[in-house]
Amino acid sequence: MNEIKYFTKQGLQNLKDELNHLKNVERPNITKEIAEARDKGDLSENAEYDAAKEAQGMLEAKIAKLEEQLSQARVLDESELDTSSVHLLTKVIIKNTENDTELTYAIVPESEADLMAKKISVESPIAQGLLGKKVGEIAEIEVPSGIMKFEIIAITT
Repeated sequence: MNEIKYFTKQGLQNLKDELNHLKNVERPNITKEIAEARDKGDLSENAEYDAAKEAQGMLEAKIAKLEEQLSQARVLDESELDTSSVHLLTKVIIKNTENDTELTYAIVPESEADLMAKKISVESPIAQGLLGKKVGEIAEIEVPSGIMKFEIIAITT
């Protein structure tokens, strides 16, 4: 299933850097570990060899996953974003209507989400409730404890 994945320029570069590291640093290290374990004798009772082969399998699966993500990647040009409503790559300032707390979030692709950096996934319940809303509108978002209402204060890039 070829589903397009959207990234910022930095997010795509991070993905490329990680793939490069796995291929050019991790893969040779595991190959070396396998060779060293093979040199220790009987492979049928060699736990080091089995562990290295398992690590190799996991690494190759991760490499394949990153390569697939790169093949589906599209970069979003942040300079061309429309800030009349909330959507992917916009920053939004919202106010909880119950306690007047203001929060600022950037709506980002799933792979770039980082709550500590105030970047929430476009697929998260909060982002889903905010998408398409304009300044002044109220977003009603269902959370485990009920429904929270947030007023859209500002939208920027």
